[in-house]
Amino acid sequence: MNAAIIFGLLIALMLTGMPISIALGLSVLTFLFTMTTVPIEAVALKLFTGIENFEIMAIPFFILSGNFLTHGGVARRMINFATAMIGHWHGGLGLAGVMACALFAAISGSSPATVVAIGSIILPAMVAQGFPKRFGAGVITTSGALGILIPPSIVMVMYSVATSGAVVTGPDGQRVSSASISTLFVAGVFPGLMLAALLGFTTWYRARKFGYPRMPKATWRERWVAFRKSVWGLLLIVLVLGGIYSGAFTPTEAAAVSAVYAFVIALFVYRDLTWKDVPRVLLDSANMSAMLLYIITNAVLFSFLMTSEQIPQAMASWITGAGLNWVVFLLIVNILLLVAGNVMEPSSIVLIMAPILFPIAAKLGIDPVHFGILIVVNMEVGMCHPPVGLNLYVASGITRMGITELTIAVWPWLLTMLIFLVVVTYVPAISLWLPRMLGMM
Repeated sequence: MNAAIIFGLLIALMLTGMPISIALGLSVLTFLFTMTTVPIEAVALKLFTGIENFEIMAIPFFILSGNFLTHGGVARRMINFATAMIGHWHGGLGLAGVMACALFAAISGSSPATVVAIGSIILPAMVAQGFPKRFGAGVITTSGALGILIPPSIVMVMYSVATSGAVVTGPDGQRVSSASISTLFVAGVFPGLMLAALLGFTTWYRARKFGYPRMPKATWRERWVAFRKSVWGLLLIVLVLGGIYSGAFTPTEAAAVSAVYAFVIALFVYRDLTWKDVPRVLLDSANMSAMLLYIITNAVLFSFLMTSEQIPQAMASWITGAGLNWVVFLLIVNILLLVAGNVMEPSSIVLIMAPILFPIAAKLGIDPVHFGILIVVNMEVGMCHPPVGLNLYVASGITRMGITELTIAVWPWLLTMLIFLVVVTYVPAISLWLPRMLGMM
């Protein structure tokens, strides 16, 4: 009954057009003041302790790093490198876009940043070369979603933070801990590369089927020149991921290192960023960070209310009592998250749903790392379909196409992502084999 009241109030406030972060906070405060005896001092304390988390600091640093790279010409050099390597294949420039998105995703951690950085450069080039605008828009909108699956990923950081305070027990009654950020980063590598390959195959197949242009094959000298010019951006992948996996620094420290590195590369090495641009980049990063941290703060309150009312535990007991196994539960989770993706953006979905669904998943014996990757892939799909798919709106601004037309354009690649979602859901080894091989689990 309490769960129905809380969610009913939240949905009612959201339907008024109120921002989700404010709707979360008002739902919690209304319920606490009218239907519980929880001291308001405890709420104030939870507000501060909830975001007093060292790992949360990774978010603003990764945002800052991505913004420096987006404005600093790194994307253009990565596109040139990708084009030199695979531009001569069917749909070469489209394939280069997929590859460039995968490379940029490994240094930005953000899907919208990937779409802007790669799409604003490669889409005009594809149209000029004779590709239909819809084809180019479909490639970049969906490939840009790799930004939250290929590590580092801001959404993975949010999942780890959202589930860190959950009290959960496995099927044997033992306590189950949430997945660490570094383990999630490792787990995202193979699924990310696998999805990039599938999106690339879809691009190649459609280009071959419809006879889209191919580029002249680059010489090995041209490939070497393109690699040499992009190497400073590519080194950031080695620096961040290598530093985390080798234990040289934590994910949060890696985010800080990436921000400093990106600043130095953009300003002093590539010199595409001037001192006049720096304040604007800092302000944009601060605005985006403030927005996400405000959502996190209110989501922490919502999670606190869920825990105090024992709602996740009650739902877990009901599901296990009803005899639902992990196969059916994961199907329900996928449907729930895909529906939520129609009305909410990824950060809010993860911060609201993860603390509720995570204890149930643990009770059914589902690995926290596998469950985290499953949620991230759902968020990828949600970013590419209407009405609130963030990648659609970003791509719409670049392509000057309406959301309806863009939705039709992304459909072949979106179908590929849905098939991939089903495979990742029911083949946990895809997410878990690399962390296990590296001894992290």
